[in-house]
Amino acid sequence: MKTLDRLLLASGLLIPAWLLAGVALTAQAYPGYDHLQQAMSQLGAVGSPTHNWSPLVNNFPLAALFALFAWGLARRWRGSKLALLSAALVLLHGIGSLGTGWFPCDQGCAPAQPSTSQQLHNLSGLLMFLSLTLTSAVWAWLGNRIAGSQAFALFSLVCVVLAIVTAALMGQAAQDGQWFGLYQRLNYGVSVIWVASLAWASLRVPAARTLRMAEI
Repeated sequence: MKTLDRLLLASGLLIPAWLLAGVALTAQAYPGYDHLQQAMSQLGAVGSPTHNWSPLVNNFPLAALFALFAWGLARRWRGSKLALLSAALVLLHGIGSLGTGWFPCDQGCAPAQPSTSQQLHNLSGLLMFLSLTLTSAVWAWLGNRIAGSQAFALFSLVCVVLAIVTAALMGQAAQDGQWFGLYQRLNYGVSVIWVASLAWASLRVPAARTLRMAEI
């Protein structure tokens, strides 16, 4: 595998650590911020103490890492149409991350009459959820077929189920006003850990297997 391919795929390994460090660092500058109750988007919300620089620490760098990882996937698995589709979905996720930073949510992130920026923020967030959940579903099918790992295929399927369940819990928490931050972190945490697992699996598959794989 070429050095460029390894570097691009390694960007996927960085994503969970960057997310964890970025959110933790930004929250330190937000007095009274509650990780269990408040959405991560509130760090960049209009009027928040970290409004101006939260996207610079979180959304934009993560968007770049997802884009680089998508490029790496496309290069690594260029013999599989479904894998190329998954790379496109990862790129869409990066675009969604860019959108959630570029269009901040309103103060509190749950206004009765959302602004245009809030609506675009919500659409970007929906794009992020759908794109990465679909990518996991694709690899639940591909994991054993081209990566040669039944365990990774099963792990991908479990992550799809967890993403859907935690998204439902987020919706309930948004209505109840309790534990939204916790469920959001569980939801996105599962997804970015899965991304790192895909990066690791892609780095470890022997080049010979990549050359032998059928068009899928």
